[in-house]
Amino acid sequence: MNRRLDYYRRAFAAYVARRPSQLSFWHEMPEVNKRAQPGVLGEYYMTFRSKAEYAGPYDWAGVPILNYRGAIGCQYNPIAIAQYGLGNFNCFMETGEAGRRSRALAAADWLVTNLEPNRQKLWVWHHHFDWHYRTTLEAPWYSALAQGQGISLLVRAFQETGEEQYLEAARKAFGAFGRGLADGGVSYRNGAGRVWFEEYVVDPPSHILNGFLWAAWGVRDYALLTKAEEASRLFAEAVTTLAENLGRYDTGYWSLYELSPMRLPMLASPFYHRLHIVQLKVMAGLTGEPKFVEFARRWQCYARDGFKRRRALLGKALFKLLYY
Repeated sequence: MNRRLDYYRRAFAAYVARRPSQLSFWHEMPEVNKRAQPGVLGEYYMTFRSKAEYAGPYDWAGVPILNYRGAIGCQYNPIAIAQYGLGNFNCFMETGEAGRRSRALAAADWLVTNLEPNRQKLWVWHHHFDWHYRTTLEAPWYSALAQGQGISLLVRAFQETGEEQYLEAARKAFGAFGRGLADGGVSYRNGAGRVWFEEYVVDPPSHILNGFLWAAWGVRDYALLTKAEEASRLFAEAVTTLAENLGRYDTGYWSLYELSPMRLPMLASPFYHRLHIVQLKVMAGLTGEPKFVEFARRWQCYARDGFKRRRALLGKALFKLLYY
């Protein structure tokens, strides 16, 4: 219960009191990057425009730090650093501003320096603070989401500069996708053999939708640059997993954040519901799969319906109170 109260205090600080917090960084308006081209390793698929304009704090090298307040305090978060770098890379590609390039590469340099082996000797970006999600994730913990978005920035940094350190770090980080959760990796295969990329390594796996999709884009980006057969196969398998399971995330009035084993479904917040729509639009563009277009349109209709929005907010609040 104390952790839930801490969550609500941080949410109040970000949204009501308007004080800077880690939530201020994460919850920008999701937006498809219309300049990104399918089949080309160019601009990233979402704009991350607000994240590129992050107000700080930063470290001495210009790398963003998130203020979690309370006992956690100010921390590096590899996912935030990758998203900040990708947002600035997009801005550089659009404007040619040298400062934007420098910011993107500062983030990429941090990823190179802070890639480290986990207990099973796979190379990951660790979060060096405890985090509560269903249970306490004790530091250091790692994530498929961090692996995927870190790779997405590193392969673009290599393509831009030709510096081998970025490619080598991306190659190391990709290794975690080829291993199961029990072996220190970030992939899980269900009884049907379908692959899932897990944002949080918990048992049973939770299959968080947004994290799965962002991780899959990193696998795809690695395949685009290196032509690695394993990466191409893994992305194709992830597309199949999504197409076969997308209906499980649809409640008939809103999208689910994850496939939790709880009696109550974990509904997405309004932010994550919008993010799901944008991610499905991107996936439709990358794959041509009509099911992704269908669900993006359906979920947009849910978001426009006031009754469904209120029902989802009530269900989300109830889940938070009862579980996590």
